[in-house]
Amino acid sequence: MATEDSTSDRGDVFQEHREMLLGVAYRMLGRVADAEDVVQDAWLRWSAADTAAVREPRAYLVRVTTRLAIDRLRRAQARRESYVGPWLPEPLVTDLATAPVPDAADRAVLAESVSLAVLVVLESLSPLERAVFVLREAFGFPHAEIAAVLERSEAAVRQLAGRARTHVAQRKPRFDVDPQQQRDLTRRFLAAATAGDLQGLLALLAPDARLVGDSGGKAKAPLRVIESARKVARFLAAIGTTEVPDVRFDFLELNGGPAVLVTSGGRPHTAFALEVADGRIRTLYLMTNPDKVAHLAP
Repeated sequence: MATEDSTSDRGDVFQEHREMLLGVAYRMLGRVADAEDVVQDAWLRWSAADTAAVREPRAYLVRVTTRLAIDRLRRAQARRESYVGPWLPEPLVTDLATAPVPDAADRAVLAESVSLAVLVVLESLSPLERAVFVLREAFGFPHAEIAAVLERSEAAVRQLAGRARTHVAQRKPRFDVDPQQQRDLTRRFLAAATAGDLQGLLALLAPDARLVGDSGGKAKAPLRVIESARKVARFLAAIGTTEVPDVRFDFLELNGGPAVLVTSGGRPHTAFALEVADGRIRTLYLMTNPDKVAHLAP
């Protein structure tokens, strides 16, 4: 019975922190499946650990998860160099409108930390810079705890944090966080796109709007970023009138922002995620890589 109780206790402790560990791993890797694999590996380490020697289970689990994620990220970065077309993070279904956070400011921080735009910027950081940024900015870990996780000095961690924060601040876009405004704009976007309404699309797009497609060479999507409202609108108007068998459109929230999921024959086909600022669409992410959209459900 003692062994069973011990195993049960380990499981309870792990479950208590599992959501946070998934959050760390996903922000580090940008892929849901990879994050789940890392957390599973962390569980195996935890289940075999001498827990009597672990004073702070949370710190231990974060340390193991972060190091596993760093190792996996280094391998992934080498593979992404040969990726066909632009690479985007795997979209994550969120529901920040009902998230248990106290106010709109906290919801904005939460949405930003998983936004596709910020995750794309994080791709340009080194694995250590990314780990420091995620632990510090998304989860509020003190520099001293991060230093223990990474086995670096606190001074080195502060330097990494400052460099990463400056890099992200210079490149991340600004967002609108009014959920109702986002939903209204998304519905108008879908109506205009499916009707092939060029003028309607131009009215919704910012002048410097961009469209970033991710197919991985496995489906149809632009292999280069499309820039300017007119070029984006023309592309959307053209594909909006393309016949897709047994098509269905669903509104959902991906990575804290408005999105549309297109299914064909009951299977995810395409995901559109919108980045909105000043009431206009600034960036449109078009994801058709089946490996990245298959897990999405209407």
